[in-house]
Amino acid sequence: MSVRDEASIALRALTMDDYETVLRWSRDEAFCEANEWGTNRDPEELRRWWESVVRSGKADFVRLGIERGGRLIGYADLAGIGGGSAELGIAIGDSGVWGRGAGRQAALLMLDYGRSECQLDFFTAETHESNLRSRRMLESIGFEEVGRSGSEEYMGKTERLIQYRTEPGTRDTRQGTD
Repeated sequence: MSVRDEASIALRALTMDDYETVLRWSRDEAFCEANEWGTNRDPEELRRWWESVVRSGKADFVRLGIERGGRLIGYADLAGIGGGSAELGIAIGDSGVWGRGAGRQAALLMLDYGRSECQLDFFTAETHESNLRSRRMLESIGFEEVGRSGSEEYMGKTERLIQYRTEPGTRDTRQGTD
């Protein structure tokens, strides 16, 4: 399964062949802090975790790899699939690609995938108050802020969480960047 856009971003199944890339991400402090990954993870523990990700067959969860130019740069999730909705998550593992539109393009592809493959009508998302890139990206593709509740650690500080939602039938304009 592969979903592609015109800018060479593709969503595809994850495989064990992706492990070396994931191992590199686990050594990138910026990525680890932003995505709540522990730094300096034991390679064998990480391999076991990655194998569980690759083999996951949960009916209410989909994780696909984000590829640009034939190289895995991150992953996209739909979690809590049910009742016509799911929570969107995007993680760009290659921090050198941050701020260049890859997350936005992958999010649009994942929303299309959710609508066509999972028959989803609306989506939710959550991000940290100080994560301005993520907030702008979500808003640019049709998400609206619906609440601010809860907090968790992000980039070394306790941050308030912002919840977002799309309405059924919401379509993006496919303009702007993340």
